[in-house]
Amino acid sequence: MLKTLRFLLALAAALLIMLAIRAFAFTICTVEGEGLSPLFCSGDRVLVNRWSYGLRVGSDEGLFGYTRIARQPVERGDIVAFENPRNTSEVLIARCKAVPGDMVTTDGTDGHTAADGNSSEWSAVVPGRVNCAEHDSYWMEAIGPANTLDSRTLGFIPEQLIIGRVTAIVYSHDPAEPLWRGWRHYRLLLKL
Repeated sequence: MLKTLRFLLALAAALLIMLAIRAFAFTICTVEGEGLSPLFCSGDRVLVNRWSYGLRVGSDEGLFGYTRIARQPVERGDIVAFENPRNTSEVLIARCKAVPGDMVTTDGTDGHTAADGNSSEWSAVVPGRVNCAEHDSYWMEAIGPANTLDSRTLGFIPEQLIIGRVTAIVYSHDPAEPLWRGWRHYRLLLKL
C-alpha cells in the first residue's frame, strides 16, 4: 500500500511539473496547411518558447490586468506564435514583418506589404482607408502566400496575444498518411 501511494505521489508530481513547464516555459503547436511553406510543412510540431518575449501574465479583462515578466521586444523577422484575435483558442504562426514605429503599406491586390522602420508613427495603408495601431501592436505575415490568416486580414496583432517565438521543429508527420507511416525523420529536432 505504501509503495502504491509513493508511486501515485511521484506520478502526480511529474504531471504537475509537466503542466507547469507547458504553461510557463514551452508549448508545442501543430502546423496545419501549407500557408507557412517552404519553412514549415503541414503536420510539423513546433516548439514555442513562452519566455522569448517575457512571460504573459493576466489579461485586459483579468483582475490584475495584462503584463509581461522580463519583457523583451518582438523583432522584425521573428517567427511568432500568437492567438487569433477573432478566436483566441486558435493559435497562428507568422513572421513579424513590422514592429511599432514602422510604416506598413499594403497594395491590396496580391497581399504584398512594405515596412519602413523610419516612421515616427505606425499606420497601415490599405486601399480606401488608413488605420493607426497602438504602440504595442505588430504586423504579422504568413511565410507563404497561401495563408490568409495574418495581419493582411486580421489587422494589427496586439502584444497581449503573442505567445512566444517558434524556436524548433520537434517532429513532423504527414497528416495524409496513417500513423504508422508518414513520419518525416529529416525534420526531427530542427532548430530555427
